[in-house]
Amino acid sequence: MIDHVTMAVSDIEKSKQFYQKAFKPLDYEVSFGDEGSFWAFDIGKGLFEIYQSKEDKALTHFHIAFRVSSRDKVHEFYEAAIAAGGRDNGKPGPRPQYTENYYACFVFDPDGNNIEVVHDIWNDWEM
Repeated sequence: MIDHVTMAVSDIEKSKQFYQKAFKPLDYEVSFGDEGSFWAFDIGKGLFEIYQSKEDKALTHFHIAFRVSSRDKVHEFYEAAIAAGGRDNGKPGPRPQYTENYYACFVFDPDGNNIEVVHDIWNDWEM
């Protein structure tokens, strides 16, 4: 199990607001942080952290997937993330190319990171 993931962002307050709104249906909330510098979101059995990049160059984009307990949560996250300013990268729906029961959505965050929320029957054992 991963304890935490930390990601650089170009605008810490914009990203904090986006994730607070997008994570609301998943009950992920800010756990602690440092205004203007760093925020950690409690995601259940770990932390998702964002920090203000000090680099002048473009950030490296990446993909992260959050496991949820139902298809409804996939839809709720997608709607909240889009309303918070995220950009569509794959509406909620089945992805049989991954596994028979894979159901997910994909949203770009303010920095263009590909944020996925997934429900798959094989991963219900920890929900």
